[in-house]
Amino acid sequence: MSERVFALSPGKRVLYLTKDPEMIRRQLAGELTLRMEDLRPEDLLDDINTDAMTPAWVCFDYDPAEIAKNAYAGLIVAGQRLLPANALVGAGFEVVVAGAQKGVGSSRETAAQCEVFAGSKMAIASSFAPIHARNNINIGQLMGDHEMLRRLERGEAIALSELTRGHDAITALIIESGGLLPFCARLDRGEITVPATGTGPRPMNLTEKILAAKLLPGQGTHVKPGDAVLVKVDAGYSHEFTTAQVGFFLENEYGADYKVKDPSKFAVFEDHLIYATGVASMAKFADKIEQLRVMQRAFAARTGVRNYGAHGGVSPGICHQIAREKFIDPGDFVQATDSHTCMGGASGALSWGVGATEYAALIHWGFTPIAVPESIRFELTGTLAPGVTAKDVMLHILATFAKREDTLNRVMEFGGDGLFKLSPDERATLANMATECTARGAVMEVDDTMLEWIAAHRPGVTVAELRAKVVEPDVGALYDGGIHRIELGALRPMVATPGAPDRGIASDPKNGALITEIGKVKIDIAYGGSCTAGKRDDIDMYARVIAEALDAGAPIAPNVKFYIQFGSTDVAEYARDQGYLELFAKAGVEVISPGCGACIGCGPGVSDRGDQVSVSAINRNYKGRSGPGQLYLASPLTVAASAIAGEIVEYREGMFAK
Repeated sequence: MSERVFALSPGKRVLYLTKDPEMIRRQLAGELTLRMEDLRPEDLLDDINTDAMTPAWVCFDYDPAEIAKNAYAGLIVAGQRLLPANALVGAGFEVVVAGAQKGVGSSRETAAQCEVFAGSKMAIASSFAPIHARNNINIGQLMGDHEMLRRLERGEAIALSELTRGHDAITALIIESGGLLPFCARLDRGEITVPATGTGPRPMNLTEKILAAKLLPGQGTHVKPGDAVLVKVDAGYSHEFTTAQVGFFLENEYGADYKVKDPSKFAVFEDHLIYATGVASMAKFADKIEQLRVMQRAFAARTGVRNYGAHGGVSPGICHQIAREKFIDPGDFVQATDSHTCMGGASGALSWGVGATEYAALIHWGFTPIAVPESIRFELTGTLAPGVTAKDVMLHILATFAKREDTLNRVMEFGGDGLFKLSPDERATLANMATECTARGAVMEVDDTMLEWIAAHRPGVTVAELRAKVVEPDVGALYDGGIHRIELGALRPMVATPGAPDRGIASDPKNGALITEIGKVKIDIAYGGSCTAGKRDDIDMYARVIAEALDAGAPIAPNVKFYIQFGSTDVAEYARDQGYLELFAKAGVEVISPGCGACIGCGPGVSDRGDQVSVSAINRNYKGRSGPGQLYLASPLTVAASAIAGEIVEYREGMFAK
């Protein structure tokens, strides 16, 4: 039998996503045909994020065929969609080409679906964000680089074996099968087998040790990076943004009576869209949002998973925060349909986000196929200076290590005496934003302080029980990304700047700058909340600054709106017990009930005009994600101090005293 190949189809087209928007418009109109030999890789858009490919409102459709009609709806230039509705559907584009780190940001599989269900068979880029790459593989879209495209355009046919080269054995089988669900079906029928890794005893890092403990029988006891393995998944969750599609895929693949392998530590959350209809731009989608809620409730009833649904229109909280409070344990392997799943790494669990297809498969079968990822270790030493927070640590890592792709597709492992000087909530901030580093996930060493935090949220669970689950890295473990020591005391408050997408400068959390370097930046909105910054410690920071300001007679600056949103009902109750609600009301802060919101453009705190400037404690500042205005990322202390000052400033104790 001759080997399968991929070649460009006669009459089909290649779409180049260039930094020059006019060139994209002319390609869509059929006025311009480009070839890779006409361009340099640097002429192509880098860091195209999944919000640009399928903004939040596009994801209100769970059928991929509908999603494809609004492919790249978030690419906005001069206030207008660069790709209008139905621009790709039926247009004959068989290949879509971008620059570096395509698909950064959310784990939403819809970003890959919008291309595939519009007719694309291959995505070309110099590099792909790991979750997005996996989503492409899982739904059958091939991936290649710019040199491969040059060959295709010269008329060559690329052998499938070349497209699977460099992948682990399981991923190669998934690609050959045309996607994850066909692979699982072939595996179940016994048509294919997963080869043994042959890895013998060796020192292992945290990622390797946790995965080695989850291997299905017959796969050995040790792993190394690149090993293709089938592993048990201990816990996971989806939310109303994704659950409907998970159920849609399960029913299509396994029938209306599909089953979930073990629902006890899997969950659904009503958190992402709970306040969406209060935002003018989202209100028109109320019927679609309600349909997603109804479908999630039906999914929970059918499968028996934990249901963290809203009560009286109020969410119990953000999935990542509640998961760490309620059911993620040290040593767990956690997969969920959201890129900030990595927040569970602070609890000593190996955690990362996956797309809807991958999640549907793993909750049905109880295991998932993976290639053991490489790791990069960060040894934190010393103590943070006054006014510096974990958010500043992560902004430093983003601007340094992530900027040069050291963290790309690697698990970020954290340890060191400096880590243990951070509170459990501050450690969670670091783990949460591993996905902004385009890392695979996050995992941390844990101490009794963290175990006590977990036990305090779990009636009947003891520290001793949790300690028995703790995994530690072996002496002599290897880290392909190296071991990097960060002296916490040397760091200073930072922001991530908005970038300038209209001029080819991506809006991205990696655009880091010291606050002392950015000059005078007046603000219109200050927002404190999200999974990154809606925890107890974050609320303490907002309250600390506000109390100092009120004592000094310094109000919130005129024309600045200051919002604070709680990450869970536990955090909201804590704020009430501390008297913060009265403090916030006295200052004129708008307090928002637990849940997601402004972070994804679906709640109070979003900008509504392009000329507005926000300083926000959320995790991403992609253009349009939290409204059309410019958005700076900052720590809770910086956000609160800036709300008082009316411009972005560092927080210093006593700064408001006259």
